[in-house]
Amino acid sequence: MYDLTAAHRRLPFGTIIRVTNLENGRSIQVRINDRGPFHRGRILDLSYEAARRLGILRTGVAQVRIEVIRWGSQKR
Repeated sequence: MYDLTAAHRRLPFGTIIRVTNLENGRSIQVRINDRGPFHRGRILDLSYEAARRLGILRTGVAQVRIEVIRWGSQKR
């Protein structure tokens, strides 16, 4: 919850991505450590701390840009 992590349906575990909130320009790096999201239309679930740093806590959702920094392994 307090680590900079995220869930993505297809990116390999351990992949490091940069997530940029397109509404306010804030950007952070997070590690993919889970599968999801399971809500239609969403591509990424962020941990509480990642959402806080990006300024998404109040709204719960935002338009973001995702860039792969380092690919992780397929094993988990």
